[in-house]
Amino acid sequence: MSTLGYLGPPGTYSEEAALRYRPDAELVPFPSEAAVAAAVEAGDVDEGVLAIENSLEGSVTRSVDAIIERRVSIRHELVLPIEHCLIARPGTAIDDITEIHAHPQALAQCREFIERRWPQAVQQAALSNAEAVREIMTAVARGAAIAGARAAEIYGGAILERGIQDNPHNKTRFAVLGPTDGPATGRDKTSIAFAVAHDRPGTLLGVLQELAGREINLTKIESRPSREELGIYVFQVDLEGHRTDPPVAEALAAVEAQSSFFRLLGSYPRGDDA
Repeated sequence: MSTLGYLGPPGTYSEEAALRYRPDAELVPFPSEAAVAAAVEAGDVDEGVLAIENSLEGSVTRSVDAIIERRVSIRHELVLPIEHCLIARPGTAIDDITEIHAHPQALAQCREFIERRWPQAVQQAALSNAEAVREIMTAVARGAAIAGARAAEIYGGAILERGIQDNPHNKTRFAVLGPTDGPATGRDKTSIAFAVAHDRPGTLLGVLQELAGREINLTKIESRPSREELGIYVFQVDLEGHRTDPPVAEALAAVEAQSSFFRLLGSYPRGDDA
């Protein structure tokens, strides 16, 4: 039986994505996004699942950084609808809530709801939404957590409200990580990370022209701090096509030649709605 790591504990959206991707696998929870990527790199699990992008709040930076920093490859992606619930201990009245616990992404996705209903509540970041439910069930008498309905079922919490995200069309994109990426399917994406010289004008434009000149469409581009010095960034790009497609292969070689740092993060079939 194959092993599949995910951001735990049980009851997270990452577990839901893992179950959807490979329901017959042995699921292994980890306490952080970095730990999932490290386990895949070390071979402690066969694959791992991480949330990498949300339709309301953008990239899940902890996951993106972990993928860039580790020698792992994206081999598949899934897109899941996300319905956040407000969960508390049974018998807790809404007016009694003084703390709200959740993963930082979930807190951000429910920002308007929290500010409207509990502007004075203390917001506490948790390692995962399921961990937030465990916290309020064991240690926070007047707290509530933001998580999926499955977490309430697992830990015995009461759902006070459903669908509390700021936009009903809330979706999260998950990456499946492995030691190698996916084969070409004809409906693929490729992810890369690169850095260019920051002290010369036009270096980023030069890289982008290598892609545009070959009519390769970008589906995402963002910058992440290099963690070396202010003003130095690593760019993470998703583009249409597989790394073995001749135009993509030519473009990637040209981008790497112009980069001071380059990482092919993987080619993989596009997920539904991605």
